Amino acid sequence: MRPERTAARRGPHAASRPVRPSRAKPDRDLSRPLPAALSWSMLAAFAIVVAIAVLVGAVPWWLAAWYGAASVIAVVAYGIDKAAAKRSAPRVSEQTLHLIDLAGGWPGALVAQQTFRHKTRKRSFRRAFWGSVVVNVLLAAGLVAWLASPGALGGPVTA
Repeated sequence: MRPERTAARRGPHAASRPVRPSRAKPDRDLSRPLPAALSWSMLAAFAIVVAIAVLVGAVPWWLAAWYGAASVIAVVAYGIDKAAAKRSAPRVSEQTLHLIDLAGGWPGALVAQQTFRHKTRKRSFRRAFWGSVVVNVLLAAGLVAWLASPGALGGPVTA
């Protein structure tokens, strides 16, 4: 067991320095943000896969357009929420942000999180966010597989 550090052990000026209270509220579930490179790498990999899939005709063009439009909506929603947080104004609910992410806006949400430094530290939000990313990508893959099947909408997709 370690002895408690006294002012004398911390240094000559330790007793005169005021103790700063922690900024984080005790009930907040904050942790270190994930490395930004992980988010940017995930986004780049997704964009490359979708672009190649559209070019070879494996994915319809409208699916890429959907992701683009949903991503713009996500960036706007995260931006509004960040601005509201700075002003202590009413916020965009986390549920709304997650629904936008789940609907295909997660690439834009990744951009917004890194650009605005928003929603990157709250562990429960990050878990729900990455869960929505996984669900969205699985649903999109299932949709593409269904569209490519011979009986779906008159045959395979040709963009």
